[in-house]
Amino acid sequence: MKTYLFDLDGTLLDSIELILTSFHHTSRIHLGEERPDEYWLAGVGTPLRTALRAVASSDEETDAMLETYRAFNLEHHDKMAKPYPGVVGVVQQLHKAGAKLALVTSKLRIGANRGLRLLGLEDEFPVRVCADDVVNGKPHPEPVLKALAALDARPEDALFIGDSEHDMLSGRAAGVATVAVTWGPFARETLEATRPTHWIDRPTEIARL
Repeated sequence: MKTYLFDLDGTLLDSIELILTSFHHTSRIHLGEERPDEYWLAGVGTPLRTALRAVASSDEETDAMLETYRAFNLEHHDKMAKPYPGVVGVVQQLHKAGAKLALVTSKLRIGANRGLRLLGLEDEFPVRVCADDVVNGKPHPEPVLKALAALDARPEDALFIGDSEHDMLSGRAAGVATVAVTWGPFARETLEATRPTHWIDRPTEIARL
């Protein structure tokens, strides 16, 4: 395979605690209530606006919740997020070997850039497709197709590596092979329903694909 598309949160960056804490903070401020981790986790991997719109009473409240979430998330980002063991070295090896690499994330560009800076992988991912770059976010195929176009890559030469069902569905709809990682927050049973092309338990297994 010549082309490797990576999700960010739950795949490269261990930021799930940060994401859930940001959701809880936002919910307390704007809704005056708590929701279980499982509720917010179900929306991880889709655009943030989509997750918040489901609980907001209006577009104005959605906008206000977005601002609260982003401010809290960015303030605590570098203290709470960290790379999954081994992923940075694997991405660097692929880059040195001449593979085409792109980040395909449901995060807004400002947050995605912050994550790559923390990982030390800014140079490895010149192509980044973020939530504010598309009309339709994952699980729609648009983000994956946009990344392939930017890389001048063919779907049959590409892998999309992610941790959520939204990644798997987006990749499949775009015609690329999908790789489900098992170190993210989602149970294997959840991902099995999307029939990933490959499963990997450790980042180093990406090389054999």
